[in-house]
Formats: sequence, structure tokens, C-alpha cells
Amino acid sequence: MTATYRMPAEWEPHAATWIAWPHHEPDWPGKLAPIPWVYAEIVRALHRHERVEILCHDESVREDALAKLAAHQCDPSGYRLHVVPNDRVWLRDSAPTGVHDDAGRVVLANWSFNAWAKYDNFAHDARVGRAVEAISGLPRFEPQRPDGAGRVVLEGGAIETNGSGLFMVTEECLLSPIQERNPGLTRDGYETVFRDVLGVRETIWLGEGCVGDDTHGHIDDIARFIDVDTVVLAYEPDPSDENHLRSADNLRRLSLAAHGGLRVVTIPYPRAVIMDGQRLPASYANFYIANDVLLVPTFNDPNDRVALNTLADCFPDRTVVGIHSVDLVWGLGTLHCLTQQEPAPAA
Repeated sequence: MTATYRMPAEWEPHAATWIAWPHHEPDWPGKLAPIPWVYAEIVRALHRHERVEILCHDESVREDALAKLAAHQCDPSGYRLHVVPNDRVWLRDSAPTGVHDDAGRVVLANWSFNAWAKYDNFAHDARVGRAVEAISGLPRFEPQRPDGAGRVVLEGGAIETNGSGLFMVTEECLLSPIQERNPGLTRDGYETVFRDVLGVRETIWLGEGCVGDDTHGHIDDIARFIDVDTVVLAYEPDPSDENHLRSADNLRRLSLAAHGGLRVVTIPYPRAVIMDGQRLPASYANFYIANDVLLVPTFNDPNDRVALNTLADCFPDRTVVGIHSVDLVWGLGTLHCLTQQEPAPAA
């Protein structure tokens, strides 16, 4: 690698948002039917602010997407449909990360994807980066481990940047032997990758993610930058709740991080969302920042209003839109997990 790269913050201008239309019933056992309607609502909220690029597993999925989008009166000029086989629809993780090169051009950092080191069926998803390259016309590269052991396995939901050199990840996701993405890659090794590929000067290591997260600790369910100096943290004050100790530890780490220069804004969790005896990773922190609009998952919970009001105060320049996500989170992810932004070129 000879170029210098920088991962823009999510609030910087986007050229597009990439999603993949839902089709894999085992991801929402017994609940797939309402999910495409949620996706159509997401496109309706986004497509007048930025183009939405939609991957469809096959022609029948494309037809379903067309029907649902028409029912939501989405303007066809605001989205494009592409037949691209995919296993699951969590493009935050399977699609490449858009970065700026030293001339401000957008380049695709295409991580290796292995389905969170948990599932076996990811052959289609592992090729999504090449499809995005072909459709967008943007150059693509495959980040390599500094120890020479091949490509870096990483997901977009595991990383969070302020666009100005600060970065957040969790030890649970990247340093645990459970669902281990890159065996043998050390903390220092990861920080070398982040520096060389994403322009990071300081990495803040939080502890654990939220309860129910089958990715084993993605950062985007717990802590998000909202400007260069401010982090929104999902915090559970109830000592009897499993998320309390985790979030208290992360609050402590943030208070010590970045030489004490960070402001931390807390938002609550909704009450536990449980389906079929399983606690799901319901979190308001899984919001998505797009051009002029902020999409926030909601859960039919009194804390919906608290989270929406807090985030509206954090983003006075954006319209805040709540997206009902009780059914969506049965797939173990919500709005940030399913979207991946394509940055606009730097000015």
C-alpha cells in the first residue's frame, strides 16, 4: 500500500446508501413476511436524501422489492435495483468500507468476510465487494494483515470512527478467542491495520458489546461518534439487567479515553426484547446517519421517546425518523447493521 487513506465519519456527505433486500427466511424464523415492508419504509425515508443501491438475490427478490417500493410510493429515481446473489442482508458487514485516498477520491476497502466466524454459508456475501466495485465503478483493494498472514477479516459493524483519527472497537469482538476473526492478530496488529487502512491515530478499546449480539461484540450496538468530540453510549442503569455492568465499564473506559477530551452522551436501552426465549440485541445506538436524516430503531417502548429526543438534540441539522424494529431485530440486527454508506468524494 502506497496511498494514504482516511475513513470518513458517517455524518460526512454520502453518495449513496447500500442495502440488500431480505430473502433468507432462517434469518427471521417465522417472521420474514413483514421484513421487506420495513425495508421499504427505510428506502422511503432515505431515497429523497441520497440514492439507495439495493442488492437483490435473484429476479424474484427484485420483483418483490419493486412491488413493496411502489406500494410505499418511492420515487424510482431515488433508488436502483441490482441482481447480486447474497446469503444474508447485513451489508454493514459484508460490503466494503468506503475510504478517501490522499486525493480525496473514494476507494473501497474490501475486508475478508467469514460470517462473523460463526456461520458456514457466506460464499455469496464474500463476493459482495466485487459486485459493489463493478456497480459503482470505484477502485477496490483488499487490506492485508501486517504479519503477512493474508487478508484482514473485519466487519463494518465492528469499527467506529470520528473521521479525524479517533476510532472505537471492542475487545470482545476483536481480541476474544470466541468467534475469532484473525487468529494470532494482536491488539498492536489491529491498530497497525486501522492506522494504515483507515487513517486512525488512536484506538479506543471498549470492553463488551450488548447482550444478545451474535456478532460477539460489535461496537455499533453500544457506542457511536456523533461529532469529532462526542460519543453516544447505550447505558443501562438498572443493576439487575445484564447490560448494566457492560455499559458501566464502557462508560468508565470512555471517560479515560482520548486523554479525557471526549464528551459522552448516554441513551437508554429499551426494556429487554425477548422472542422465543432469546434476548435480542435491541439498541437505539444502532441508528444510521444519512444525508439530512437520522434513522433510529424503535421498539414500542417508553424509552423510544427518550432516545429519539436525545438524538434529535444531538443532530439538530437532521430530521430524525423512527423505524419500528421489533420484528427487524429478530434477525439480530437493525438499521446500522443493514446499511453501508458510500462516501461522497472529499471536497
